[in-house]
Amino acid sequence: MTIEKILDDRGKRYGNYLKQTEISRSIRAVIDRGLPVQAILSPDQDDALTMIAVKISRIVNGDPDYSDNWRDIAGYATLVADRLDGKERT
Repeated sequence: MTIEKILDDRGKRYGNYLKQTEISRSIRAVIDRGLPVQAILSPDQDDALTMIAVKISRIVNGDPDYSDNWRDIAGYATLVADRLDGKERT
């Protein structure tokens, strides 16, 4: 499969990439809201919130019925929750 085909397929699934990144950035801006987020959140929490913002932006910009995005959101949240509960994954 060529990179062009992969990108075309992703565009059909997630919508226009530039629009999706604008949505993701807007969500992340709400999370950050001028707060010292880096000082408050651990690296995994910060990364999980970023990835969740990306997944939300893909849902609202593309195919909201693509279940993988919903599972990914749950997965990122579970990784953080598990670490907090002492069940860190490798």
